[in-house]
Amino acid sequence: MIRPASPTAPRSSRASSSSLPHDARADHERRAGPPQASSPPRGAGAVPRDLGADVSALLEVRDLRTHFATDDGEFPAVDGVGFSVDAGKTLAIVGESGCGKSVTALSIMGLVPQPPGRIAGGSVRFEGRELMGLPATQMQDLRGNAMAMIFQEPMSSLNPAFTIGEQIVEGLRRHKRIDAAQARERAIAMLRRVRIPAPEQRFHEHPHRLSGGMRQRAMIAMALACEPRLLIADEPTTALDVTIQAQILDLMRELQQETGTAIILITHDLGVVAEVADDVVVMYAGRVVEQAQVRTLFAEPQHPYTVGLLGSIPRLNGDAARLTAIQGQVPHPQRLPMGCGFADRCPFVEAACRAAPPPLKMVNAAHASACRRAPLEPSVLIR
Repeated sequence: MIRPASPTAPRSSRASSSSLPHDARADHERRAGPPQASSPPRGAGAVPRDLGADVSALLEVRDLRTHFATDDGEFPAVDGVGFSVDAGKTLAIVGESGCGKSVTALSIMGLVPQPPGRIAGGSVRFEGRELMGLPATQMQDLRGNAMAMIFQEPMSSLNPAFTIGEQIVEGLRRHKRIDAAQARERAIAMLRRVRIPAPEQRFHEHPHRLSGGMRQRAMIAMALACEPRLLIADEPTTALDVTIQAQILDLMRELQQETGTAIILITHDLGVVAEVADDVVVMYAGRVVEQAQVRTLFAEPQHPYTVGLLGSIPRLNGDAARLTAIQGQVPHPQRLPMGCGFADRCPFVEAACRAAPPPLKMVNAAHASACRRAPLEPSVLIR
């Protein structure tokens, strides 16, 4: 069930920081620092009642804002993002490159490199516990344990100097307080569980000895070794062929059914979203522009950007037709327009769209859109 948490305000392994070999982990956490304390939301009008916090959700994100400093000043990479995720459910975050998907995930995990990044405000609650402002040692206890993350490129995420087994075992020993023999046994069991052949042999091999698909499976094994209640998967099937991609998605779905883990899936592939997600968040230029259950979003998108994304997908049924192209370019984060970030590319733009950012409003009980014209008329939905 979709419960948007906030309207859009005005503007070893990285799989788990704690499972990195100690030198790499120390450097990574020095750069990242703990999530910073939240500051009051900027005035964007009243929050609709249906967009209030959901205390029953496993993860609740509200008005999350992450900024980066450059020589030309500070800019918002994530600007007022909010959503919730329930245990055992999969939430997909979709959008073009640079829209803020990965920065949102890093912000949740407390891994935004500081400097140049900083959490400018907002709230992230995990199992009712506020993570913003949490001491670094307490975040380290959560990362790789209750919360884990699979990064986009396994070859650059796995430490080439350590074997696959060493990188899994370190996290297990830190979080589960088990001896080396027990950790080794559990690590091999996890490699077997993700269907890596000859797991006893792979345990002793370095990352470069594995194929891309096997490395991604090893990353999943590492992330799930401590049985996290939340798994963030950042483009987990990028650069994999379609056969391996399908196997990885099936594996994640199977493990989720067995463990009840909540998954946040970051992707630009709407085909993947349709196959595995329960709910969808669409991001554009650092903001959430639409939220809905997956079937609803594909059947009745309520933001012109989502309409354009769906119109660009080739279809196997029906007559062949020219695909829809979204004209123009994504605005640079340092040159965002005053109003709607999509206004310059939107075929339905109105003068009011350029005056102020449209709030994320409920179209119905389980569908929210940041478009002044929502609910969109049928003529707009024809793709």
